[in-house]
Amino acid sequence: MTLLAPRRPVTVTAVLLAGAVLVAALAVVDVTQGSAAVGPAAVWRAVTGRADQGDASVVVASRLPRAVAGILVGAALGVAGSALQAISRNPLAAPDTLAVDAGAYVALTVVGVTGLHLPLLASSGVAFVGGLVAAGVVLALSGLGSGTVRLVLAGSALALGVGSVTSTLVLLFPERTEGLYQWSQGSIAQNGMGGVAQMAPVVAVGILGLLVVGRRIDVLGLGDDAARGLGVGVRRTRVVSVVLAVLLAAAAVTLAGPIGFVGLCAPALARPLTRRVPGLARAVVALPLAGLVGAVVVLGSDVLLRAVVGGDAAVGVPTGTVTTFVGAVFLVGLAFRARSAGDTTTAGDRLRIPSTVVFVLTVVVLAAVLVGTVIAAVLLGDAKLLLGDVVNWATGRAGPIVSYVLDTRVPRVLAALLAGAALALAGTAVQAVTRNPLAEPGILGVSGGAGLGAVLLLTTVPVAGSWGVAGAALAGAGVVAAVVFGLAARGGFRQDRLVLIGIGASAATTALIGLLIALTDPFNATKALTWLSGSTYGRTMPDVVPVVVALALGLVVVGLRHRALDLVSLDEDTPRLLGLRLPATRLLFLVTSVVLTATAVAAVGTIGFVGLVAPHAARALVGRRHARVVPVAVLLGAVLVCLADLLGRTVIAPAQIGAGLLTAVIGTPYFVWLLARSRT
Repeated sequence: MTLLAPRRPVTVTAVLLAGAVLVAALAVVDVTQGSAAVGPAAVWRAVTGRADQGDASVVVASRLPRAVAGILVGAALGVAGSALQAISRNPLAAPDTLAVDAGAYVALTVVGVTGLHLPLLASSGVAFVGGLVAAGVVLALSGLGSGTVRLVLAGSALALGVGSVTSTLVLLFPERTEGLYQWSQGSIAQNGMGGVAQMAPVVAVGILGLLVVGRRIDVLGLGDDAARGLGVGVRRTRVVSVVLAVLLAAAAVTLAGPIGFVGLCAPALARPLTRRVPGLARAVVALPLAGLVGAVVVLGSDVLLRAVVGGDAAVGVPTGTVTTFVGAVFLVGLAFRARSAGDTTTAGDRLRIPSTVVFVLTVVVLAAVLVGTVIAAVLLGDAKLLLGDVVNWATGRAGPIVSYVLDTRVPRVLAALLAGAALALAGTAVQAVTRNPLAEPGILGVSGGAGLGAVLLLTTVPVAGSWGVAGAALAGAGVVAAVVFGLAARGGFRQDRLVLIGIGASAATTALIGLLIALTDPFNATKALTWLSGSTYGRTMPDVVPVVVALALGLVVVGLRHRALDLVSLDEDTPRLLGLRLPATRLLFLVTSVVLTATAVAAVGTIGFVGLVAPHAARALVGRRHARVVPVAVLLGAVLVCLADLLGRTVIAPAQIGAGLLTAVIGTPYFVWLLARSRT
């Protein structure tokens, strides 16, 4: 009997070497894939200069730059994400969740609109400034080392706000921003080695800089007080680390566009190894390891994409779509492990009980404001009318010009009014059922699911009717809602878990919508982009009918069961003690909110923040009883969207801005204020 030799422990060098070998292997496979048949032997001849001109041109001008770009982008984002997570002690910190990508994208869009043609390094500098500003805002709002979910919420809200600005610029200046939307989906495809050669030194500087401060980053992991006791400048170390991480993210964005969630996934994938192999937890090793894992994620996504759909079809599919799906799954998985962000309901929401006089006065004032807004929306636009024109139109005595204007304008006003009311009612129901004041159909991915279903129909069946679009939107919203609410219900609809799952689902639907738009013909793409901006352009009376039916049914359901909604919003035990069938009641309200959201999205496109702002403002005005909250929230939602549509049609007429873009601009500061208020 012989004794078995003791197993040798895995060393740090072995892990890093294995990662480098895996990256090299994926790079070799990636170089051999594409629309033209170029095998490994031809690649080797091209690299060594012995290939014929055709093969050498394909490999050197396209394949090698793509593989090298994948390595650079993955390494940059992986190292950036690892550094951000280490200094914030937050496993959800990443360039995506800090809105660095969104900030860089809007900065580059602004430069593009001005007509300036900057060299690549200058564009990287612009992206760096935009990303740094966005990261600074998110970190200042969320607080380092506080709730993990708060950071994601702040980053998502800021990304939505600046994203709406970017979408507005793309729609208003299509010639100057041509190709920018496709670039924003993230692709490592390159035209020669020029871009890679210019960005490689920037990535190297960022990584080396973080390695230099690696020991200080390790000390920060002990806590701020301990770090100060050991002589480490906490604030200075964090500022330097954030700047270097944003520099890496900006270089990646400049080179390949926003590649979603690599900075989140790479450190998460590397983290199990750091617990098994001694020495990997040190920043000087953990950062390169995360970079290698990031390169594996990007190259692996590109290889998988071409293996599944083929080289020809993969040309039109951005690499960022695949990585965003991976990141969405990771975000949902992390939702079950993230520590709670705490209750964000404010004391004023709990205790304030205004009198009946205040409630009646509030309803009367809001109704008057709504009437005034509707009248202004009907009269104003590219052609201004008088009340007498409207009266003549209603009685059938108007001239052809006035008839044409009002025949096209009135359905738009009704669509905006009804969609705003439906979204507000849906948000009220969702916030009550989940007992989460940050929940709303847009943040939870339900609006994204409805948008995905509608865009799928619009891009495949351009002549689809109103009920077809509404049905497709309802199907998409239903699928996403079932996933989000089903997973969140396992934890009793805990606030942070529900929000993280919803954000993950929203990211997945956004990636799919971008994929559909990128693959469809330009006419359908422009149509879908305009519709996604929340535009009421081209709406007719038949388009309004589905949302009218849904809103009427929703008001009946919520109106008859408003006391049940009050009980459901309290806690888990009180409704059961009073004999309320909690699962069935919760399902009823959730289904109602999904139907309301889907028909609203089908009528006017995706409009964010209405389901968040209107219920919050209603509770602040009239208290928490849903018999009062519902009518006030519905009126507020109708006013908000109708006013946004009016401003979008008149401010820069004859050009137009979608109502959804304006509501996002309005809703983002409110959401930021809400997060800041809940933090205090």
